[in-house]
Amino acid sequence: MNICLASYQSVMMLKGGPRTQILQTANGLKKLGVNISFFETWQELDKSKIDLIHLFGANIGTYHLAREISKVGIPMVVSPIFYSLHSGQFINTALFGDKFMRKIFRGFWSDYGILSDICTWSKMVLPNTRSESALLEDGLNVPASKLHVVPNGVDPRFQNGNGEMFRNRYGVDNYILNVGHIGPERKNVLRLIRAVEGLDIPTVIIGRIENNSYGKICLEEAKSNPRILILDSLPNDSDLLLSAYTACSCFVLPSLFETPGIAALEAGLAGAKIVITKHGGTSEYFGPHAEYIDPLSIGSIRRGILHALSEEKSSELKTHIQNEFLWDQVAQKTFNIYQQLLSFKSL
Repeated sequence: MNICLASYQSVMMLKGGPRTQILQTANGLKKLGVNISFFETWQELDKSKIDLIHLFGANIGTYHLAREISKVGIPMVVSPIFYSLHSGQFINTALFGDKFMRKIFRGFWSDYGILSDICTWSKMVLPNTRSESALLEDGLNVPASKLHVVPNGVDPRFQNGNGEMFRNRYGVDNYILNVGHIGPERKNVLRLIRAVEGLDIPTVIIGRIENNSYGKICLEEAKSNPRILILDSLPNDSDLLLSAYTACSCFVLPSLFETPGIAALEAGLAGAKIVITKHGGTSEYFGPHAEYIDPLSIGSIRRGILHALSEEKSSELKTHIQNEFLWDQVAQKTFNIYQQLLSFKSL
């Protein structure tokens, strides 16, 4: 089985969850005997050497690639990495408007229209959560027969951390931790900074710092709180990142939505208590083992943190993640879908 993995051009630069998802899926598939290649912009695409292309991300960054793949005729599956706070009905109405505008104005684009096209060109669509699947079906009219939920996963190395490295390096212990990006408003770091104001406990924020107005406001407000430590992003395979997860008292991901946030899975496997947004299918992963907050409410974020800090650490979430969400398990589910599609193709 020869599988080519593809995504938007900046995926390696952004150092986020999609990059981790792609690389870890590739590693898991290789263990199952799959020949994996990565799409190269400057190389001719040889149809004879590819059975299937798996596209990660259905957005403007992958649109033209997906369109050309569909023209070439190589079977394609897509992991859309999509979520919206809008209802399926709203999305469906917006999609109708997109189709109407395209008939009138050449070159008209909308996020929903782009997503719909890519899902139409794909043989199967692999959302990360049932919530995402429902939005794709109800909002974009993706047939249920094409939808197969494949969860995000976590590297088992995060279950064997030692917090001493991070404690010794930065002199903090039993802190609130956030890992992600500082700059995208969806990550909601500014409300987190405001929520921890006045708390008698350190807060550590680790993330790629974007040079935009939101990122600058985050850094400026954080400067006024001596208990906040901001660090630039750490590689996913960094021992220091593993140590940071292990040493923290609780991990907070207050994003506007997550599906479900690979960093939260990593922290949970490391034994951290989890405070996370209620939007994006997070409850499908963390169940009763997390504090769910309203990301638009600073008070809700603060109450979630305080409640988590008051609770004793438990191994229940760690065991749950070990049983359901390790990358090898995710790779097996992905492999099964490839087999199903390619077997059907050969009939």
